[in-house]
Amino acid sequence: MANPRWVFGVKTFLIFISLYLSLASCVIATSLEDSVAQQKLDKVHKLPGQTFNVSFAHYAGYVTVNEVSGRALFYWFLEATEDPDSKPLLLWLNGGPGCSSIAYGEAEEIGPFHIRPDGKTLYLNPYSWNKVANVLFLDSPVGVGYSYSNTSSDLLNNGDKRTANDSLTFLLKWLERFPQYKERDFYISGESYGGHYVPQLSQAIVRYNGATKQKTINLKGYMVGNALTDDYHDHLGLFQFLWSAGLISDETYKLLNVLCDFESFIHSSSSCDKIMDVASEEMGNIDPYSIFTPSCSANVSQSKWLLKRRLMVGQLSEKYDPCTEKHSEVYFNLPEVKQALYVLPEVAASKWETCSDIVNINWKDSPRTVLDIYRELIHVGLRIWIFSGDTDAVIPVTSTRYSIEALKLPTVRPWRPWYDDGQVGGWTQEYAGLNFVSVRGAGHEVPLHRPKLALTLVKAFLSGTSMPGLEQVSVS
Repeated sequence: MANPRWVFGVKTFLIFISLYLSLASCVIATSLEDSVAQQKLDKVHKLPGQTFNVSFAHYAGYVTVNEVSGRALFYWFLEATEDPDSKPLLLWLNGGPGCSSIAYGEAEEIGPFHIRPDGKTLYLNPYSWNKVANVLFLDSPVGVGYSYSNTSSDLLNNGDKRTANDSLTFLLKWLERFPQYKERDFYISGESYGGHYVPQLSQAIVRYNGATKQKTINLKGYMVGNALTDDYHDHLGLFQFLWSAGLISDETYKLLNVLCDFESFIHSSSSCDKIMDVASEEMGNIDPYSIFTPSCSANVSQSKWLLKRRLMVGQLSEKYDPCTEKHSEVYFNLPEVKQALYVLPEVAASKWETCSDIVNINWKDSPRTVLDIYRELIHVGLRIWIFSGDTDAVIPVTSTRYSIEALKLPTVRPWRPWYDDGQVGGWTQEYAGLNFVSVRGAGHEVPLHRPKLALTLVKAFLSGTSMPGLEQVSVS
C-alpha cells in the first residue's frame, strides 16, 4: 500500500507544476498581447504627401535604452513588400557620427519613401531594399534625428562604445516588441562612419549571445559601404585617390601623407586640418562624395568642413538632384509628418536636422581601427561584405582596398567584373571570410547614385551567392 504522505506529496507537486505552467502561459500570453498592442500603436497609417498606396505595413516609434538618463532611440521599420514572414530582418545604420538613418538611408537611399523637391510630397523608390528584406532604420545615438535624451549632457558624451551598447539594448527591446522576428535571420548594413557602428554592434551581439549561451539575436552577417575602417589605410588610400583623380597638386599630396597619414579621422591635428583646407581649395566646388556629378550650390560654404568632418551626406531624386538633403530638412520638420511618425512633441528638437553638429563635434571615443573586430568576427564565421562606390573622394575605393589588404586574407575567387543587364556593374574579389564589391559610377552613397546596382548587391549578399556574371540575369 502506498504511503499516504508520499501520495499527498506527489499530488501537491503536480498541482504546483500545473499552477506554474498556467501562470507561465498567462505571462507569455500577456507579453504577446502587450507586444501586439504596442505594434498597433506604432503602426504608421499614411504619410503626409503620400499619393500612392503601399502593400506593406510599417511602424515607427521610440525604444528607451537607458531608464536612468531617459535615452530613447527612434526607429522606422518597414516590412517586406511581399511575404515578409519569409524574408530576413536587416538593420540599416548611417554614420556621421551624428547623421540620421531616416534622412539618408530611408529618404534617399534604400527606403521606399523618397521626397520630391517641394519637400512636401513623396514618390515610391522602385529599388527599395524592402523588396528583399524587412528593413529597420535606427537613428543612433541620442541627439540624432528624432532620438532624444532627458539628460542634456548625453548629447555631449556620445562615442563608439556607448553607441554600440545602446544599439544592442535597442535591438533586445525592439525584439520584445516585435517577437515574430526573434528567430529571424538578422543582418546589419550601413555606410561611412557606419563602418564603425556596424562591426562594433555585430561584435556586441556575438559577445552577448556567447555570454547568455543562446542566439537571442540571430545575427548572420553584416555589410558596409565606403566605410571608415582603419585611419592609417583610409588616409593613405584617400590621398592617393585625390592625387590620381587629378583633384590635388603633387605638393599637397606629399604634405597630406606627411601630416595626416597617422592622424585620427575624427580627432585630427591642426597641422593636418590646415593641409586638408589646402586640398579642399584645390579641389574647388565639387561634391567630394560624388566627384563626377553636380554639387548642391547650397552646400558650397560647407564643403571644406564636410570633407574633413562629416563622413555622411548625400543628394538624389527621380532624376539626379544634388540637393535632396535640403528636401529632407523641409519634410521631416513638418508637424504633420512628426505626428504621422509618432514623434513626441515634448522631446523633439525645435528643428530636425539631417546631421547633428553637437553630436559630431563632441564625439568621444573613436578607435583608429576596427580591423581587430573583423578578425574576431571572421573567425566566428559571420558573412561579411564590404562594398565601395568608385567615384567617392571621402572614403574612396583605394582606402577600402588598403584596409582589406591589411587583413592578409587568402583569395578564394580572384578579381573579376560583375554584371547587371549585360553591363559591368563593378568588380569583386572573394577572400576567405570576406567579400569585396566595387560599384561602378557610384559615389559615397552607393544606393543613391546606383540604386538598381545596389539592389542587385544586397540580394546577392542576403542569399550568400557571388555577384552575378555576364551570363546571369540581374534584379529587375
